[in-house]
Amino acid sequence: MAGQIYIIGMGPGFKSMMTEAAFSAMEKSDVIVGYTVYIDLVKEHFPEKEFFTTPMKKEIERCRACFDYAISGKDVAFICSGDAGVYGMAAPMFELLPEYTTDNFGEENITVIPGVTAAISGAAVLGAPINHDFCVISLSDLLTPWDRIEKRLQAAIMGDFAIAIYNPSSHKRHDYLKKACSIMLAAGADKNRACGYVENIGREGQSYNTCTLKELMDTEVNMFTTVFIGNSNSKIIGDKIVTPRGYKYE
Repeated sequence: MAGQIYIIGMGPGFKSMMTEAAFSAMEKSDVIVGYTVYIDLVKEHFPEKEFFTTPMKKEIERCRACFDYAISGKDVAFICSGDAGVYGMAAPMFELLPEYTTDNFGEENITVIPGVTAAISGAAVLGAPINHDFCVISLSDLLTPWDRIEKRLQAAIMGDFAIAIYNPSSHKRHDYLKKACSIMLAAGADKNRACGYVENIGREGQSYNTCTLKELMDTEVNMFTTVFIGNSNSKIIGDKIVTPRGYKYE
């Protein structure tokens, strides 16, 4: 009999920010599969489990390992940081599923368990930066052409969305946030627009800052940082960012 695959959003990784469903699925699984860094965050809770890890850029190898384990009869927890459906592994798992579908194994063997994505957990740290219509844009061009990312940034400013930016920088993309800020300014964003960024959300070493878009342009961040750009009505109150819903306070 084939096993079950639970594609799990584990939030930032600490148990306190995981859903009960996510932790329970890991508890009842025979093997936990994930990126090495994510496995290290949960290993202490499941010392008796079997683990399968791969480094960065081996995502499809992890997906195929999940299918192999499940078809052999094991229940599998496939963990992703944040939410598995937000830049996570839910999509490739369903894209690969037809290759593994048989009379005994199919989509009924796969369950996606949601988690707290960085846009939500980071916004909580900063106050209320995405309290109105917002979008999420990744600056990583490993799988998305940069010209498409540029159009999305422009469209977000033209639509006056608040924006959560994922993957704002890496060793090879150290200037991408600066480029993104330039694009948003050219698209009509005010240089004093309220912005902020959170590093190591929900993990040891968490820190955050607020700033203007002009100041953000000259800020260095790392790959563990999520950046927030307010809309035209967002404001900094104390050390928090607030994007108003439009209520009248009379």
